[in-house]
Formats: sequence, C-alpha cells, structure tokens
Amino acid sequence: MHRLGKENHSSVSEFVLLGFSSASQVRVTLFIFFLLLYLITLLGNGLIVTLIYLDSRLHTPMYFFLSILSLVDMSYVTTTVPQMLVNMVCPRRTIPWSACVAQMFVFLVLGISECVLYAIMACDRYVAICFPLHYSILMSRLVCIKMVSVCWSISITGALIYTVFTMRLPYCGPHKINHFFCEVPAVLKLACADTSFNDRLDFILGFILLLVPLSLILASYVCIFASILRIRSTQGRLKSFSTCASHITVVTMFYGPAMIMYMRPGSWYDAERDKKLALFYNIVSAFLNPIIYSLRNKDVKGAFQKVLGGRGTA
Repeated sequence: MHRLGKENHSSVSEFVLLGFSSASQVRVTLFIFFLLLYLITLLGNGLIVTLIYLDSRLHTPMYFFLSILSLVDMSYVTTTVPQMLVNMVCPRRTIPWSACVAQMFVFLVLGISECVLYAIMACDRYVAICFPLHYSILMSRLVCIKMVSVCWSISITGALIYTVFTMRLPYCGPHKINHFFCEVPAVLKLACADTSFNDRLDFILGFILLLVPLSLILASYVCIFASILRIRSTQGRLKSFSTCASHITVVTMFYGPAMIMYMRPGSWYDAERDKKLALFYNIVSAFLNPIIYSLRNKDVKGAFQKVLGGRGTA
C-alpha cells in the first residue's frame, strides 16, 4: 500500500487549476477586472512603502510594521494572481507539481506572517497608548527587528508543516484543483488517502497561528479601550481611537475568512465558497489595506502631500 502511494505520488507531474468560469467571454471580463485590481494593489502598497521610506516623520515602529505589511501584501497577491491571470487566457490551465508545492509554501508563509504582523501591530498600539512615556524604550528599533524576525520564523515553520503534510499524500487523479491556486483545503480534496490526520493537524495549526494572534489582538484592544476611556478630553480619546480604527478594520477583513477556511472540518468543504473567501482574504484585503490606512491616517496623507509638493516645486 505504501509503495503504491509513492508510485501514485511520483506519477503526478502537474495539476489543473479550474479557476472560475470556463466561458471565454466571462474569462476575458474577469481577466481585465483582476489585472486592474492587481495593478492597483501593487501601486497602493508600493506607494505606502515609498512614503514611509521618504518621510522621516514616518520612521516610527508603527509605520515600520505598516511598511512590512504592505510588502507582504504585494508579495501575497503576486503569489496567486499572475498564475490566475495566465490560466484565464491559457486553455490548459496547468501548474507543474513542483510549482504547486512552491506556490502553496510561499502563500502560507506570507499568510501566516500577515496573521502574526497584525498581532505585533496591536501590541505596538497597546504600548503606544498605555505606556506612552516608555514607548521609545519598549519599542526600540532592535526590538522591532527582533519581532519581525520571530514573525518570519513562525511563518516559515508553520508553512513548512502545512506543505509537507499536504504534499506527502498520494494523489491518484483526476488532478483537477477546483480553485484558482494551490491552497491546502482544495488540494487535500484530491488525495486518494485518509485525510482525517490532516484535518486535525490543520485545526491545531489554525488554533496556534490564527486564534493565538487574534487573542493577543483582542487582549491588546481591551487594554487600549480601557486606557482610552480614562482620557479626560474628547479630542484625546478620538485621536487615540483613530490610530486603532484602521487596524481593527483590516484585522476583521482578514481573520474572518481565514478562520473559516483553515479551522473547519474537511467535510464542510465547499469549492465555490472557498474560492470567494480566498479572494477576500488574499486579494481584496491586500487591495483595501493601503486605502484604509491612507484615508484614515493624517500622517500618511501629509507625507503624500509633502512628496507631491516637493515634486511641484522641483
């Protein structure tokens, strides 16, 4: 049985990504829509990174983490969208087995890092609002770099476990993934072996990598709101809350769909629903992040105006 599994596994040279619609007219419309969305996402997040780099007033822990988040978002959509666009114009819609493994691993690294980054950003806001006098010491540049290093270590480890335990299973065919990229739940549906262990493992990993960071975020905001309520002036309370509102918005957009995808039983799998959820936490959240942060953030808008003003006078 084990030898047969290995033979089946080694015989898989490529998968077929079914994507969205097979109708050519619909595919053209979707291609244009997702291409524009992808380009705007790269432009928006790239602009955030550039502004933070150029404006010395934004050289603070909060914007350092925001720049890392924008870089992650740019990489996150680049892992999936170009492949999806190619498959919309290419009739074969295939992806080599090795490329599928690589895409799954990189996607998971970036997705997990985003989860952890949101928790780090919440802790940063907690220190800034609850311990403002000690902020520069507690959130020094070295501490920030260490936090990001821990974030990447957790992400790589988690992604490696997910990928290894998914791709070691035998895949006997048909090799048609009902998704627009190689995501763990969709690939597992093709395994010709018992995946109950993977279901349990995915739930445990989801608990560690999703619920633990989310719990830290919730705990941080309980303390933050308690501290804000103690501020006497209304203007002071509004200013403190405004620095957190953007973060709360993006956390809600990301964590909800991700938890549904990675913490539910395998029997609850629904291909069409999963594709829509993946679109939301992969593409839509990356697209909206720079808009949410720039529209609600006076510092970012000020930096943008400063750059435009500098070019205008040059």
